[in-house]
Amino acid sequence: MTDSLVISLTVLSALGSGVVAGIFFAFSTFVMSALGRISSEQGISAMQSINVAVLNPAFFSVFFGTALTCFVLAIAAFYRWEDTAMLFVLGGSALYLVLTIGVTIVANVPLNDALAAVKPASAEGHALWTRYLTEWTAWNHVRTAAAIVAMALFIAAIYLQARGDGAP
Repeated sequence: MTDSLVISLTVLSALGSGVVAGIFFAFSTFVMSALGRISSEQGISAMQSINVAVLNPAFFSVFFGTALTCFVLAIAAFYRWEDTAMLFVLGGSALYLVLTIGVTIVANVPLNDALAAVKPASAEGHALWTRYLTEWTAWNHVRTAAAIVAMALFIAAIYLQARGDGAP
């Protein structure tokens, strides 16, 4: 893999991680709090709508496109151990893949699926909503922090490459 391709993928990974971090940051800092302040029926209905609306090409392109660039970069890192920057690239890639994508698949999506299956006005819905607000948001904090740190590691790798301390 050429240096320019690795650098380009690192820049795309930094940008993608930053965009995803921003989306998740919004949910962690005010969206879920706002939804928790309205009735459980309204909160459930709103989150059900959000969970349908998020399934779109723009979000998928950034979310999974960044996962793809991270996957390619992680493989490239194993062939470029001599480049200090690649340790940062590998760390950013691992964080994004495991704690952003992985947590989404293992924790947030199952909670979203459970929420999609309840009627907003039901007692079951109310009980789930109370748990959902706490658990979903906690896992979202993990995804947010991972995407932010991944972005920082990619930026550090780009910086090291620019200084000549190691080329991504």
